[in-house]
Amino acid sequence: MARTASLSGFPEWLPQERLVELHVLDTLRKIFELHGFSSIETRAVETVGQLLRKGEIDKEVYGLRRLQEETEAAGMPDKSDPHALALHFDLTVPFARYVVENAGYLAFPFRRYQIQKVWRGERPQEGRAREFTQADIDVVGDGELPFRYDVEIALVIAEALSALPIPDFRLRINNRKLAEGFYRGIGLNDTPGVLRSIDKLEKIGPERVAELLKEELGATDEQAQAALKLATIRTEDTSFVEQVRQLGVTHELLEEGIDELEQVISAVVQRAPGKVVADLSIARGLDYYTGTVVETVLVGHEQLGSICSGGRYDALASKGNRTFPGVGLSIGVTRLVSRILGQELVTASRSVPTAVLIALNDDQSWPAAQDVAAQLRGRGIPTEVAAKAEKFGKQIKFADRRGIPFVWFTDEDGKHQVKDIRTGEQVNADPATWTPADEDLHVRITTA
Repeated sequence: MARTASLSGFPEWLPQERLVELHVLDTLRKIFELHGFSSIETRAVETVGQLLRKGEIDKEVYGLRRLQEETEAAGMPDKSDPHALALHFDLTVPFARYVVENAGYLAFPFRRYQIQKVWRGERPQEGRAREFTQADIDVVGDGELPFRYDVEIALVIAEALSALPIPDFRLRINNRKLAEGFYRGIGLNDTPGVLRSIDKLEKIGPERVAELLKEELGATDEQAQAALKLATIRTEDTSFVEQVRQLGVTHELLEEGIDELEQVISAVVQRAPGKVVADLSIARGLDYYTGTVVETVLVGHEQLGSICSGGRYDALASKGNRTFPGVGLSIGVTRLVSRILGQELVTASRSVPTAVLIALNDDQSWPAAQDVAAQLRGRGIPTEVAAKAEKFGKQIKFADRRGIPFVWFTDEDGKHQVKDIRTGEQVNADPATWTPADEDLHVRITTA
């Protein structure tokens, strides 16, 4: 089980816990690369002006300064200074800057995945840390980006999450155009404000959201109730289309959003049945989303919040008259791993990568043991050499304590034997040919 971090909000894993995280990361890399996404890494630091261009997230940003720097107000940088530095709070905004700066070197549409740490100054709680790892995929176009990529991104994420040792999940998908067109159709033109209120629906409930719509946006009771009726629509297929139209609202943008959401839901239902819900309450708090929006929950663990979110952004990256529309999703790796460990949802076959410990007969046998180890490592078998020539019983106990399944012995005549310390079986072995069973070669992560 994951330990409580000594510095709140900054988790650290024990070696066996890190093996689980590495399994998650390796699985995601494999799936992303199978779909043609290239890996990049951006700097950890951005200017405050760059980070605060879109969305109301200034309370979550960590400012950056040198300890020796003379400063005012407890030394924190002034957020009104656009050149002040801060740690990035997500990977999408830095990626947009990266695309603009490197557009001349990239082939569009550019498919990228990025796995990095991010930082947010939030109150730590289950599922929320101040330092955590995200795994993002995005496709960015130059001038235009076909809607088909919205569909593809959802399918890739469904495949990636299905490959992880996690409980069942649901992609909850909406479309900003559908929502904004509906709000305009009922006379609410401050659509960003309505979206921010609807985004709080699960936290504060429908009555309080209705009050916010009326108090802050001047909505009538009829308008507030209509917005809430839209947000209650949830279907596991494309039947949401008829439910929206039954509300009797018409708007060109609404029709465009319905069509786009129908395409995404139809494709995911076909290729990943049971993994998607058209959920018209999903809004996403950041202002840069312009079309498809996604949040993902673990079935039975909904209180954890979204483990994967994102959507379409058409205007986040631009340079003069040139725009770079994109669509992407971000998996909260640390949030996922914390739940996996906390609920003991998976088990590791052992706590260390090592498959074989080379035992020593005496201290003079250490160089020869290293030769054997080199042969095994050369064939991809993780191997350690004992540090001291203790009694064989102690060396076996050392291997057992660390979770190493095999101990290798070499007698005075140079003959080799390997012992499976779990079963006690001991067989003759040749370092040039012996290989453990596939399930013992590397650490396996399996669902508990």
